Amino acid sequence: MTEKVADLRREALDQWVAEYAGESLQGQSASSDASFRRYFRYQQGERTLIAMDAPPERENCQAFVDIDRLLAAAGVNVPALLAEDLPRGFLLLGDLGRQTYLEVMDSSNAEALFTDAIDALIKIQSINCPADFPVYDRALLRRELELFPEWYLQQHCGLTLTAAWRDLLDGLFEQLIEQVLGQQQVLVHRDYMPRNLMISEPNPGVLDFQDAVKGPISYDPACLFKDAFISWPEADVEAWLRQYWQRAGAAGLPVPDRFELFQRDCDFIGVQRHLKVIGIFSRICHRDGKSRYLADVPRFFNYLQTVARRRPELALLGELLDAVDALKKESAR
Repeated sequence: MTEKVADLRREALDQWVAEYAGESLQGQSASSDASFRRYFRYQQGERTLIAMDAPPERENCQAFVDIDRLLAAAGVNVPALLAEDLPRGFLLLGDLGRQTYLEVMDSSNAEALFTDAIDALIKIQSINCPADFPVYDRALLRRELELFPEWYLQQHCGLTLTAAWRDLLDGLFEQLIEQVLGQQQVLVHRDYMPRNLMISEPNPGVLDFQDAVKGPISYDPACLFKDAFISWPEADVEAWLRQYWQRAGAAGLPVPDRFELFQRDCDFIGVQRHLKVIGIFSRICHRDGKSRYLADVPRFFNYLQTVARRRPELALLGELLDAVDALKKESAR
């Protein structure tokens, strides 16, 4: 049944693109992601078009359109909006290229690519958020954190949460939320990582921004350098964070006046994000049947271990990681 519905949507999308183009075009799968969105590439003469299929009951195309326009007005290289059918969840976009940062990044080019990514990020963070822009508030931060116990601890590990587990989680979550809410607020892309940056002209092309909110200034830098799918030596991460901090300060963005304070902020929001993503990857596996994302869960636990060692004030994080290790050993017996 699901496959048939998907086929009908694809047929409708092809017909819609043909009506725009004035001719029948053959679309090829361009990419898919962890959401319910799909992308198809169509060749029309010398140019290529990207069609987004985002089922409206699952995805919010209006948010994509609104934020695309906001970013484009600030000089960020985002897809051109060529046509839209929001009731059906169809968008036709300009093509930013075929290669993501993730596909080409290595130690030989990371410095240059991250320099370009920092340029674009500073443009994004310099935007004044509209009055009605969604906010990374306490409720949203908490909902995201709860993905970790719900989908990783309970669904994936099979744990029944005891009062002791709940007290530990609640204590850590409250500590993280309080610190994050005290940070300076800017426009946050919320998934600003190499997989969502395209090799493009100007570089980079920026994708997957539809969930943007007004939130902590440390969020996107932490996301960029401590990515879901590629890891770098901690010394390199610190150097890139310092480069961002220096340039953001020079651009008038509200970063802390000492790098050590900014690094602390990145550590706190990084813990929140990494716990959230472990939960999301577990949910994608157990709810959506996409198990491949679980292979990257150890990367996030490594990030968390690094912060736990560096931040004695996050003793609760160390306790949580020790408890998770004990749980894994118990389940392996």
